[in-house]
Amino acid sequence: MSSAQEPVEYATEHAPRLEWARHAPEVYKAMVRLDTAAKQGLDPRLLELVKIRASQLNHCAFCLDMHTKDALAAGESVERIVQLSAWEESRHFYTEKELAAIELTEAVTVLTEGFVPDEVYERAAKRFEEAELAQLIAAITVINAWNRLGVTSRMAPGHYQPGQRG
Repeated sequence: MSSAQEPVEYATEHAPRLEWARHAPEVYKAMVRLDTAAKQGLDPRLLELVKIRASQLNHCAFCLDMHTKDALAAGESVERIVQLSAWEESRHFYTEKELAAIELTEAVTVLTEGFVPDEVYERAAKRFEEAELAQLIAAITVINAWNRLGVTSRMAPGHYQPGQRG
């Protein structure tokens, strides 16, 4: 018996459906500018938690890859990232402000109920100043747009390096 491990044969990576940024460069540039504007004044670690949670809900593997790597590079713990998909049962890993942001992210991302509940909005409004709340709502909206572009064009995860853009 050999002590060397046999190489694992993983499934074939999906090919992207469309290189949308190459074919719509002005839209891509506008999205980057919007993303930059939306994150102004927000704590970078909180922002990454929001981006990860929205990307989990939207099943955007590319954005999950990007934002977990960026969160780790920003000093976020593996434990908090792993627990994020079960945050309601793992509340003790997060601050009340982070919980309000995560809950608002879910409400804005999953609009199948038709609205953002008043109680969810009020919890966020108690934890964030109005200007910061406006930025948070913008950031949640922007990551949802990125998710939809990534999922629709089937952007492949696994190739992103922390801090890399474009």
